[in-house]
Amino acid sequence: MSNPLFFTIPLIAIHILYWVYTLPKNKYKQTNLVLYVHDSLTGDDKSAITIAGKDGPDTSIMHFGTLLVHDDPVTLSPDPGSKEVGRAQGMYINSQLDGKALYMTFSVMFTDGKYKGSTLEIQGADPFVLKEREFSVVSGTGFFRFVKGYGIMTTEFMDIQNMKAIIKLSIIVKHF
Repeated sequence: MSNPLFFTIPLIAIHILYWVYTLPKNKYKQTNLVLYVHDSLTGDDKSAITIAGKDGPDTSIMHFGTLLVHDDPVTLSPDPGSKEVGRAQGMYINSQLDGKALYMTFSVMFTDGKYKGSTLEIQGADPFVLKEREFSVVSGTGFFRFVKGYGIMTTEFMDIQNMKAIIKLSIIVKHF
């Protein structure tokens, strides 16, 4: 038992195992985004339609059980004339009995800029009567492969009479 290797080998092995398991193998990157979604149910720039509800397609999205699909422009500023960098495509379902909240699931599909060809998948509750609400980023593709994150949605502009809104998405995601 006086062999020095008897004690040295386990000590070296412990250090190597500690180093292997504590060093991150794949380091996450964090990306912070600020995007603006321009939602319009009326006019020449119409980007969303109601497809089902208690009165059929004529049902207002403000009524419980109504389903709306959208293909909204996404920009880097709240100005409706600003450069489009993507599209927000998906659906909203009015999921609150009093009509004051939506369930949303949509993809932000980047069509221009640094993230062109990539997507972020957004999902969650949208109690639109609140100024700010939080949502989940549940998946992504391209630059955002293996993404996880969340965002804060803020209503920048809402015209209920003409059914138009500009929604700010402040998104924080981690990905490889």
